[in-house]
This record gives sequence, C-alpha cells and structure tokens, in this order.
Amino acid sequence: MDLTEPQIPEAPASTGHPRQLYMLFFTEMWERFSFYGMKALLLAYMISELKFDEPKGYAILGSYAALVYTMPMFGGMMSDRFLGGRKAVMYGGILMAIGHLVLALPQDWSFFYGMAFIICGNGFFKPNISSLVGTLYADNDPRKDSAFSIFYMGINIGAAMGGLLCGYVGQQIDWHYGFGLAGIFMILGLVVFAIGKKSLKDKGLPPNPADLKKPVFAGISKEVVIYAATLLVIPVIVALFNRYEIMDFIMFGLGALSVLYILFIAFQMDASARYKLFAALVMIVFSTLFWAFYEQNAGSLNLFAMRNVDMHVGGVELPALAVNNFLPPAWVVILSFFFAWLWPALNRKNMEPNTPVKFGLSFVLMGLGFYVFYLSSKMHAETGIIPLFSFIAGYFFIICGEMCISPIGLSMITKLSPARIVAMMMGIWFFASAVGEFLASKIGAMMSVPEGVVDNPVLSLPYYAQVLNQIGLWSLGIGVVLILFSRVIRSWMGQVR
Repeated sequence: MDLTEPQIPEAPASTGHPRQLYMLFFTEMWERFSFYGMKALLLAYMISELKFDEPKGYAILGSYAALVYTMPMFGGMMSDRFLGGRKAVMYGGILMAIGHLVLALPQDWSFFYGMAFIICGNGFFKPNISSLVGTLYADNDPRKDSAFSIFYMGINIGAAMGGLLCGYVGQQIDWHYGFGLAGIFMILGLVVFAIGKKSLKDKGLPPNPADLKKPVFAGISKEVVIYAATLLVIPVIVALFNRYEIMDFIMFGLGALSVLYILFIAFQMDASARYKLFAALVMIVFSTLFWAFYEQNAGSLNLFAMRNVDMHVGGVELPALAVNNFLPPAWVVILSFFFAWLWPALNRKNMEPNTPVKFGLSFVLMGLGFYVFYLSSKMHAETGIIPLFSFIAGYFFIICGEMCISPIGLSMITKLSPARIVAMMMGIWFFASAVGEFLASKIGAMMSVPEGVVDNPVLSLPYYAQVLNQIGLWSLGIGVVLILFSRVIRSWMGQVR
C-alpha cells in the first residue's frame, strides 16, 4: 500500500460510518432548513403579497430555481480548480445567510437581491458539501449508497422542519419573519461546519494552496478575486429576474453546452472512463425529467393544497402551505431508514438493483403518486376538495421514487466521475435539477387558475386534474423505457453498480 495516499477514515463499529459523515449531516440539515423554509414561501408570497399574476409567479419561481441549481456547476469548477471543498462551503454558506437576512427586510428591493445572494451562495455550498461526503469512502465501498441515504435524510429533516416552521410563520404571522427564521438556521449550519471541518483532515483542501494565495494584480490574491467576482454576479441575477423571459435561451443553451462539455472530456479519456461518463450523462439527462415532474411540490402543488385539499384534522384547520412543504421531506426522513437498510441488505444477497434500474423505478413510483392525486380529483369532482389522506398517500409514492434517484444519483456521480472533475460533475448533476426546475415552472403554469375561479374549488380542480393525469402517464412511460434499456447503461458502467 502506498502510505502517501490519503486513507479512508476508520468507521466506528457501532455505526458503520465515519464520524465526519454526521458533522456533514448536521451542516446540511440546518442549511436545508433555511433553503426549503424560504422556498416554501416564494410562490404564495409573490401571488398573495406582491400581487403577481400566476404565470408571472411561476416564471420567476422557475427562474430562481433554475439559477439556484445552475450555479453549483460553476461553484464545483471553482472548487475543483482553486478553492477546495471547505473554503467553497464556508463562502457559500456566508452568502446564503446574507441572502436570507436580506429577504427578511420589508423593502421593495430586498426580494430579488435576497434571492440573488442565495443563488450565488448555493453555487458554492451545494456541490461541495455533497462531494465531501463522497471523499469519506472508496469508490466501490458498499457503505457509500447507504451513507448518501443517511446524508439525504439529514437534508430532509432540515427541509421538513423548515417547510413546517417557516411555512407556518410566513403564512400565519408575517412573510418576512418566515424569511428571517430561515436565515437564523443557515447561520447555525455554518457554525456546525466551522467547528467540525478540522476533523476532515486532508479532505476538501485547495488543490494548490500556494497558487490560490498568489497575487493576480495589485497585490490581490486569486482567492479574493474569486470572491469579489461572485459578488459582481448578484446585480446580473437581479436583472435576469426583471427580464425573466430570456431565461429560456440561457437554460437550454447552458444545457446543450453541458452535454457537449461532458462529451468533450469523455473523448479525451480511455475507453473505460469514457463509457462511465456516457452512463452518467444518460442518467443526468433523464433526471431533468424527474425533477420537472417532482418539483410541482414547490409550485403548483402549493396552490393545489391551499385551494383543493381538505386540511381539517379533528376539527382543526392546518395551514396548507406548511403541510404541503412538510410532507415530502417528512416522508423522506421516514423512508430513509428503510432505504438505508434495504440497499445493503439486497447487496449482501446479490439482489440489489443496479443504478439504471433504480432510476427507472423512481419514475414508475412517482407516476403512481401523481395518479393517486388524479384519481382522487376525479372521485371528488363534485366538491372540488380531495381528502388529506389521498394527498399524503400520493406523496408516499412520489417520495419512494425520489429515494430511488436523488441519493443514488449523488452516489453515482462520485463513482462514475474521475476524481479531478468530481465536484464539477456534481455541479452538472445539480444543473440537471436546474433544468428540471425550470421545466417544472412551465408545467406548473399549465395549471394556472384564472382569477375568477381561484376561490371556487369545484371550478379550479379540473385545471389541476388534467395535468396531474399527464404527469402520471409520462412518468410511468419513462420509467418503463429506462428499465428496458438498463442493461446497456449498466454495461457502460464497468465494475461500478
């Protein structure tokens, strides 16, 4: 063994995982509290408080979501080439905390500027916190998928609490208090990482610390230039919010460039590495469709819950915004225990589905979930109000689908990507989510309810039911296609499962 190589930390026998996983778990948990707590409020805030019409609200939500998942592609590149994971996470977290606190200000200018800070911060934070988890394990370590399922549970504990608390505070007390609460928990996540990052030892350090500190001009180091250049992007993002129509050209243009860039890199590598990148690319492209359907949660399903779901339990009316944004991550937390056990258990019996099959199953399960929404809508067309149980059950299937793609996708990227570009590939994985989120806003806009119909559930329900049916059908069809072609994709992956 080469003793100069970084060693995988020994895992305590009682847990089976390195203790550093749990430090990253809590850092991500509090950051996701803030991120999803704020996101739960956006569409309803724009329509209820800022008085945007629904198509405009969907367009701005789609632009925000697209940009927030596009920036990790650039943040991943900066980390791979210059900053390293630790510095990127800290800087990104600081920018996000500033963004949440700016949103808490009841000023006309604060809404777009707060979102712009969060977008830039997420670009540095998101791909690198996930990449740091991957560095704790060897590529074919059977604990790796389980580790990402545990990490994903941390994401969703934070998201569940954030959606519930910020959703309640924002809708029931004051929108800006909800945004401010998100900022407080972002700061808490930063504190956890700042205290625990030394335990990572040689993981996440800059690839060339001396070069990073080298002056570029006027005595200013490359590191400071990167930080300053990021701040200059903020007014550009604000301008994009004010001209959201051009986001179509930006997102689809960047999508095409990303595919071409992966292919360019792949053809510079040996055959084994090349086909692994081909496999990653196919699954990245399909993931955009998954998120286009799934992310109705943050948009159209928020309004669907407020207008067409019976939120009464035991004579008490629950706040729809809080319930809708609590259910998905709450189901993830519950199901994470099952899936963290399931994959290693099936692996020991040589029965674990390979990654392409898991991706196919994710679409099938999600399609079933949307069909539960649709069938319940058809059954209760006379009242226009579906029972809360149907809403909860539909989300159960959708989140089972999510558990077969999102944590598995994170793990897949770290397995199939060469070490020198893993953070960049993680950024492109999140960019696929960006394209999906952008497409989600287009699909959500198809469910826009005319102003005169908004307060009549019988008349508003058909606007949702028709599109929910189409999402279910498309998702089931895509899942079947992926499963049928899984052997071809699996053959490209070599020894990676």
